[in-house]
Amino acid sequence: MRDKEKKKILYLLIQHPKSGIYRGHWDFPKGHIEKGENWQETLKREVKEETGITKLKIIPDFYTWTKYFYRAKGREKRERRKSEKGINIFKIVTYYLVETKMKRIKLSHEHIDYQWLEFKKAYERITFKQTKKVLKKAHEFLTGIRK
Repeated sequence: MRDKEKKKILYLLIQHPKSGIYRGHWDFPKGHIEKGENWQETLKREVKEETGITKLKIIPDFYTWTKYFYRAKGREKRERRKSEKGINIFKIVTYYLVETKMKRIKLSHEHIDYQWLEFKKAYERITFKQTKKVLKKAHEFLTGIRK
C-alpha cells in the first residue's frame, strides 16, 4: 500500500496463532493453488480469504520465490500417513506484489493479528530469514534502490 500524501510504502504482515506449527510467526498472505486456478486467481482468492481485501492491483514484472522443507505435524501428519504419503514436505512459495487502497483488514480464522509497516519495521517483524529476503527484493524493486 502506498500512502500518496506521505509517499510511504507500507507492507501488510499477518500473524499466525502462537500455537500449532507456525508458532506466532509474521509473514505475508499466501496460500495454495486450487484445482483449475491460475496464479492470479489464487492470489486474489487467498488475499481475500486471509485479509478481506477485494480491491487490489497486481504490480507487473515482479515475482520471487522461496523453497523449503517442513515436517507435517498433528492432523496433517495423520492424514498424510493414512494416504501413505511422507511427512517431509517440500514447498515452493511464489510471491507477487500487489497494491491496494483498502486499509481495513478482516482477518481469517487462521490469523490473530496484522500490521501495515514501513520497510524497516516490517523487516524487523518478519520471522523467517527467507521472507526477509523476499521483502528486501520487493522493496528494492519498488524504490529502485539496490542495497
